[in-house]
Amino acid sequence: MKRKKQPNAPLSGHPGPLYLKVKKIIKERIVSGKWPPEDRIPSENDLVTALGVSRMTVNRALRELTAEGYLIRVQGVGTFVSPRKPVAAMLELGAIKKKVTLGFDGMTLEDLVSVARHGAKVIITEDAVRRIGASRQLVESWVKENRAIYGITTGFGALSDVRISAKDTRRLQKNILMSHSSGVGQPFDPEIVRATMALRIKDLARGHSGIRIKTVRRLATLLNRGVCPIVPQQGSVGASGDLAPLAHLALVLIGRGEALYRDQRMPGADALRLCGLKPIRLETAEGLALVNGTQVMTAVGGLALYDAVRLAKLIDVSAAMSLEVLLGSRTEFDARIHQIRPHPGQRAAADNMDRIVQNSEIITSHKDCGRIQDAYTLRCSPQVHGASRDAIAYGRQVVETEMNSSTNNPLIFAGSQDFLLGGNFHGQPVALALDFLAVAAAELANISERRIERLVNPKLSGLPAFLVKDGGLNSGFMIAQYTAAALVSENKILSHPASVDSIPTSANKEDHVSMGTIAARKCRDIVANTETVIAIELLCAAQALDLFTNLKPGKGTMAAYQAIRSVIAHLESDRILAEDIATMRSLIRSNRILEAVEARIGRLN
Repeated sequence: MKRKKQPNAPLSGHPGPLYLKVKKIIKERIVSGKWPPEDRIPSENDLVTALGVSRMTVNRALRELTAEGYLIRVQGVGTFVSPRKPVAAMLELGAIKKKVTLGFDGMTLEDLVSVARHGAKVIITEDAVRRIGASRQLVESWVKENRAIYGITTGFGALSDVRISAKDTRRLQKNILMSHSSGVGQPFDPEIVRATMALRIKDLARGHSGIRIKTVRRLATLLNRGVCPIVPQQGSVGASGDLAPLAHLALVLIGRGEALYRDQRMPGADALRLCGLKPIRLETAEGLALVNGTQVMTAVGGLALYDAVRLAKLIDVSAAMSLEVLLGSRTEFDARIHQIRPHPGQRAAADNMDRIVQNSEIITSHKDCGRIQDAYTLRCSPQVHGASRDAIAYGRQVVETEMNSSTNNPLIFAGSQDFLLGGNFHGQPVALALDFLAVAAAELANISERRIERLVNPKLSGLPAFLVKDGGLNSGFMIAQYTAAALVSENKILSHPASVDSIPTSANKEDHVSMGTIAARKCRDIVANTETVIAIELLCAAQALDLFTNLKPGKGTMAAYQAIRSVIAHLESDRILAEDIATMRSLIRSNRILEAVEARIGRLN
């Protein structure tokens, strides 16, 4: 029997895995703007019909595009275009307008995020060009004089006593990149590599490294054209800088290593060719200038810090929502309490939560009830949240100082026509700050999980068990609390400080190291876990509001609830909660909850 021809089957006859073709078509419609941000896309059934492929093929394409950040899938509602396109797609479109200027000082955490996550292009200031040129002239004159300068006319580390002849200096630059490219493990995400590239350019733009402006500009061109070197995560001990990962990053400049370009992984030479560039030939001092610095740990830590700043606000929202449905008191937010213990973070958190629950009919309804005091997770929330806020503020101070520092060795001082050998590459300041930030973020998850337990436990909340009707038939949010507990427990293990450890390297020449990049990676994972725990608290608090009462919550609570319910439906019966949690995390990252709350009650501290 003849098979009936499928109508509207544009993919028939295409070679290769069919889901990749479906994926490409959907991605093109998103990137081109045919499907605008936050619009709901056609249903799976409609896509199956339109493309003439199986449901399994469409489902796989949608899952991968969701994982890559192009789509948000909302259980029971539909699939939506992400409000923020991935950087690679935006670069390909040439749709990025923002530019970040890199010179001697002035780079902020927001600038770093603009480059790393939003594809902002970088511009090197004219002052930086002059400073780079002046230090480069000194290096070239010293080489002609045959002066012994570490890393320029000598070997590296324990081999610093070995003199390198003028004819071998170019070979030395290539050798340092190749020998130091010893990293292992999974590659860093593109946003971290982009952040690292921006920070390395920023360091070099200060003019203390002796590198050529041509090389710095080439690194900026790679970043601006969307070439993302493949950089393994493991291998840095955080002193002498992030040697191994920075070497992998720099390999692409000379046509070695690997890179991502237009979402495809390829040899570094191919990435250069496709973006219209040729490999660069490094000159004296440039190999060391490219690998000697703390930019990887600062990039990882900086992005984690930015996310932690957002979570410090968001947890005040989730705590206020939980307090309302748990019949907590507003008294603990009274400014008089916090004026006589005036830690800045504590006062800020109390003020936030007091404004979020303002005009709450729920709180007013039980003003004269018999409960004397609330549990600590409610009553002490300003103190706990505030302490983490203060730690985050300290982390920001350290990270932004490091972002605007010179971390090379040797350091060239063009003004005095001199060079100094020092230890600015040592990551200890960053390592300590990120270990502190990790503990602070872990504590936010800790207190949030305890409130989740109070919400799902009928003996503590007075609400249906696990926040669902027909308990027994439905398990509701039972296992969501398990997930939160597991993440909190994992955070406790990850919170062990990396900076207290040191293993000597380079034949004991480098006999104390910071482990700063390990501290940064742990901190990043803890912040991500904490984001998920807070997402679960928000899900539970919104569900509890549905089950609780017809009384109106506070202005900020209502705004947060409405933002959540605009994309995540009430849980009437059991469904796959992992999808709700993922959607809530996307909602958190899009800032829509915070924006909704701030539109109603004013800017949060």
